[in-house]
Amino acid sequence: MPLEDGDPARPRGQQVNGEVSGTPRLRGMGDTALRGTTAPGGSRTEEMEEGWEPEPALDEGDVTPGGAPQRAGQHEEALMTELSELVQKVVKSSSWWERHGVDISILACSFLLLPAGFLCLRSAQAIPFLAGVLTLGVVHHTLTVKGSHLASHNALTESKSWGKVWAIFFIELCSAFTVEQATYNHVKIHHGYTNIIGLGDSSTWKLPFLNRYVYMFIAPLAVPILTPLVALDLLRNVEWKAALRTLCCMFLGFYCHYWLLLHVSGFQSSWSALLCMLLTRSLLAHPYIHVNIFQHIGLPMFAADRKPKRIHLMSLGVLNLPRNALLDWSFGHSLISCHVEHHLFPNLSDNMCLKIKPIVSQYLKQKKLPYNEDSYTSRLRLFLQRYEELMVHAPPITELVGIQ
Repeated sequence: MPLEDGDPARPRGQQVNGEVSGTPRLRGMGDTALRGTTAPGGSRTEEMEEGWEPEPALDEGDVTPGGAPQRAGQHEEALMTELSELVQKVVKSSSWWERHGVDISILACSFLLLPAGFLCLRSAQAIPFLAGVLTLGVVHHTLTVKGSHLASHNALTESKSWGKVWAIFFIELCSAFTVEQATYNHVKIHHGYTNIIGLGDSSTWKLPFLNRYVYMFIAPLAVPILTPLVALDLLRNVEWKAALRTLCCMFLGFYCHYWLLLHVSGFQSSWSALLCMLLTRSLLAHPYIHVNIFQHIGLPMFAADRKPKRIHLMSLGVLNLPRNALLDWSFGHSLISCHVEHHLFPNLSDNMCLKIKPIVSQYLKQKKLPYNEDSYTSRLRLFLQRYEELMVHAPPITELVGIQ
């Protein structure tokens, strides 16, 4: 994180209370336009090489850490290659159960819990009813967050055809979003341009017109309503066949949930069923919003024409949160305690990210690279204290100085 005025100088890349210490800002560098990407309507994200995401296009004058010309980045590329070889050895020696089976089983268990959740809502007693709300809320977020995230990276299966099927199911039917836009925004932009100003800097999560307490504690309740509305607006950017498919899947997902509440859970009115839908779908909305901002915003940001190589970009701009049983189950390890590993190797499943975590952390620390970790409460306190700086004002650009 860039130093504030008056802060004492600290070694670049050193962790201080879970944050990466900052570097001097570069003045006069504005946002840059996205270069070399394909619009969602003609997106070809499925053709990405396994385990890698596209690097932003650079101009001839781009520099790498230390201010050297681009050709001096061969050392950084060698580091990424060496780490990739270590990880690939682990992946190749892992069974199908480790690569995909564990996460598929978690999603399958979530489906099996659905009947119990809907039946618990039939009870007039408070404890069974609340158990039903909790069950359906956790299941909903497991399918929509963990399932959609793995499907967007084709991490549920090694088949691209089945990967497309699972993406439509989890992203469109369960999450009420369009596959093309979700994959484009997350895989091509956020992963391909992590912490690049104007591209993958997580600015889509910022609502500067809201104050800190409304944004952090009240606004997340609107996520189930805003998500389909945003999806409908984005349908203008996809082909009509994809838009029609998305509309059908969104309607089917919402109607099935609504029908089950009326005919299985026994709700007597439409309004009570809709209110229960909102309650269950927003149950974990707060940590969902928090996790999305905690792990990138407040860390170093770069301009597209002045950025470090991939291994430095991900080690500087990504942060891991500690393990949490509820969030690990519903969101997945790659979004919680293995986010650094996920950004380095995005096509791996949650379980595989957890398995390679010791290798990645040891390698980065051995090479004197940042490996950012911080607690949930510490990040929450940081964002409440520095909300204006982190979430309202434009983030400063980090200078590539002192990155070894």
